[in-house]
Order: sequence, then C-alpha cells, then structure tokens
Amino acid sequence: MTTKAEQLFEMINARNSDGLLSEPAPSDEELAFAIQAGLTAPDHHRLQPWRFLTVKGDARIKMGEALHQALVARGETDEELFRKVRAQPLRAPLILVCVVHAQEHPKVPVQEQILSTGAAVQNILLMIKTLGYGAIWRTGAITGSPVVKEAFGLGEQDIIAGFVYIGSLSREIPVRERISVDGFVKEWN
Repeated sequence: MTTKAEQLFEMINARNSDGLLSEPAPSDEELAFAIQAGLTAPDHHRLQPWRFLTVKGDARIKMGEALHQALVARGETDEELFRKVRAQPLRAPLILVCVVHAQEHPKVPVQEQILSTGAAVQNILLMIKTLGYGAIWRTGAITGSPVVKEAFGLGEQDIIAGFVYIGSLSREIPVRERISVDGFVKEWN
C-alpha cells in the first residue's frame, strides 16, 4: 500500500469518541472547514440532505431545557433524570445538531438520505480530530421527539441524526487496536 493510504488509515483509526470535552471549541473558521469536509459525502442526485445547527454558550442551557421538556412530554417524572438531561449540553463547549432534511425523490429514498448525512457526520468527525479537537456523536430516543424538533425549528420531514459534542480533549485516549476484517466479509457466489 502507498504511504498516503497508510497515513489516511492511521488518521481514521485514531479517531475516537470522547465525552470529556472542554474549552476551547474549534473557531468558526475551523468548524466551517470541518463542515465543508462533511459536504463532500456521497449524495445521490445532489439532494444535499444535510443541515447543521450550532449550539454554544448560553444556548446550551436552552437546549438542556428543550431536552427536559421532551422527557416531560413523554411522561417522565424522575427529577434525577431531568437534572442529568439538562446538564448534557454543558459537557462540551460546542454542539453540532446534525439534521437530515429529508426530501421526496423517486430515485433517492429517505434511507439513502439518512446514510448520506451519516457519511457527512463521519467526515466532520474525522476533520475535527485532524484539527486537534475531540468529539462524540450522541443519539437516543430523544432525537426523535417532536418537542426537540420544534425547539430547533425543524420541519416534520426533518430527522435529527444526532448531536455531535465538540471541544478540546481533556485526556489522551489510546488508539484502538485494528479489527480484523475476518468475520465481517464473505464472498457471495
């Protein structure tokens, strides 16, 4: 293999999730660069189904309240859970809300648009790592809450693919060991 391919693989393999993130977050210019990498994702018929919202500063408190209201709307009453969910957005200085702006198309099903957005998010995660920051991609049932979608001004057709928490690394996480492709690939006849 070429040195370039090996370098790319090592960079990809070094990407990992870290939930302990602190200031500073990437600058607006760095974030725009990372999102630009996301916009290169595979995109059948160039629908550009991705949308991104940034949440930082005091808006993170407002996001925590929206998450809390989503739990209330689904009947939760656990005060400890409310406290925890309100604090979640404060775990990082920047949150990127990753949205699939699903569109009706005769040749591009919504599933493909979701996968395209996932590829965009992966490109962003790789670029964030390359820029020297950490990130973690979070989802969960709350991403499908109508209360959360409304809080972010999203339409009914929009799907929250997840929240990417971004910031500076507080610790060094060891690079994962390579996983053998055996057991994951099988020739079909």
